Amino acid sequence: MLILCLLLAHLIADFYLQTDDMVLEKLKYIKKHIAHHFLMTGFILGGFLIFHFKPSYILNYFVFPLIFIVVSHFFIDLLKMKLFDPIKISNEENLKRLSFFLLDQILHFGMIILACHLFIGISFRKILEVFDEGSKIGTVNAGIFIVIIVILTTSVSGHVIRILLGSLPNQLLSFEGKYSFKTDRQEPIANKSMGKKGLTEEYHYTIFSKHDLSRGKLIGYIERLLVLVLTFYSAYPAIGFIVAAKSIARFKQMDDRDWAEYFLLGTLTSMFIGISLGVVLREVLT
Repeated sequence: MLILCLLLAHLIADFYLQTDDMVLEKLKYIKKHIAHHFLMTGFILGGFLIFHFKPSYILNYFVFPLIFIVVSHFFIDLLKMKLFDPIKISNEENLKRLSFFLLDQILHFGMIILACHLFIGISFRKILEVFDEGSKIGTVNAGIFIVIIVILTTSVSGHVIRILLGSLPNQLLSFEGKYSFKTDRQEPIANKSMGKKGLTEEYHYTIFSKHDLSRGKLIGYIERLLVLVLTFYSAYPAIGFIVAAKSIARFKQMDDRDWAEYFLLGTLTSMFIGISLGVVLREVLT
């Protein structure tokens, strides 16, 4: 239960207490970001110290793990920034950026588990028992685990998809169509034997409409949550209807090849994440 609560605290501090400005200028706001983690981690460890442990254990059960988790988080973030800074924001480098982001989160989770093992005495075997077939994790642990999966399915996976898709020229716009207009204008000239002087003008217009980012984010959240629930109940055929509904809604935009590839990559990634987390949820809870 403690590890799950600490993981939940980490996700809240990283993806809900951290603003967009803090993400863009992480070095500038590093102290504020670490303060969020210090408060969230301290709150969880303090609560467990009061309700589950003796006050005499304050060093091993509160001070040492708090310092270990916060300091390790600080150095991991510094390392990530050093690795991220040389990488240009381009479609060719998105996989590298995504790999660094995933490695960063894995290291954070690993430090939390290691702190609980070193200072609080939670064995790795006990952690792995959660994934054993037929094991029961309890109602409270199950509730916390569901909240963690929901956060991974929405905010975390949304960040993963944004990194993977990167920047596309039409990313913030919705393709509506291409239109052409041709006009002919003829004027008589003084010498009628020479006929008429003509002028032809042709105009081509590509029409886009502005895309509502907040609405698109909400659609992505609902989409992955639906896939998560359908996977949990093994209703895989129903997932196909979600893909079909998205394709129908974006049918006109498929005329643009760049947008079609962007749409396909985002949809496949979203489906993969939703199905994967749904399988994990089902294996742990059932």
